[in-house]
Formats: sequence, C-alpha cells, structure tokens
Amino acid sequence: MTDANPKADAANSNTVKDPDDWTTGDEPMTGAQASYLKTLCEETDHPFDDTLTKGDASKLIDELQDKSKRLKNG
Repeated sequence: MTDANPKADAANSNTVKDPDDWTTGDEPMTGAQASYLKTLCEETDHPFDDTLTKGDASKLIDELQDKSKRLKNG
C-alpha cells in the first residue's frame, strides 16, 4: 500500500478532459454554459450561438476567456 493520494495528484487527475472526449459533449449546452458564454460573447464582441453543444460551448468559453479584458485585468 502506498501513501500517494491519486485524488490530490493533479498530474493524474481525470477531472480535466478534452471536450471532444466527453460522452455528453454532443448534447445541448447547459443553462450555466449559455449564461456564461453570453456574457463572454458580449465582452469580446463575439456572436452568441445558442445552438452550440456542451463540448463546443466549453471550447468557446476557454477561447473567449483568454480574450476577455475583464478576466485579463482581474
């Protein structure tokens, strides 16, 4: 038995998955995703698309977070 705690080891974490690998990635985005994405779209002058899947919304959120002046200055 080892003293290692796999849940505490970020390198072995499976909590961050590529949206392309999500089993639910093709489902419609969640309400929380839509709300946050709409805010990010407004901040970055990016058109909001309410037909995105969970996976595509997640990718766009990541992309727009990098472009948001509010988050860069936060």
